[in-house]
Amino acid sequence: MAKIFIFIGVIFIIIGLLLYFFKDFPLFHLPGDIVIKKENFVFYFPITSSILISVVLSAIFYIISKIMQ
Repeated sequence: MAKIFIFIGVIFIIIGLLLYFFKDFPLFHLPGDIVIKKENFVFYFPITSSILISVVLSAIFYIISKIMQ
C-alpha cells in the first residue's frame, strides 16, 4: 500500500513540475471553461477541465483497483 502512495506522489510531483514549467499548458484553456475579464477583475472557472480530470482520474483508479484484486 505504501508503494502506491509513493507512486501517486511521484506522479503528482511530475504533473506539478510540468504545469510549473509549461505555464501555457492547454489543459486549462479548453472550450467550455468560463472566463470573465473585467477592468480590474478576472474570474476563471475551469468546468470542462475539471470534468476531464475527473474522468481521467476515475479511469486510473478503476484500473488500479482491478489490478490490486
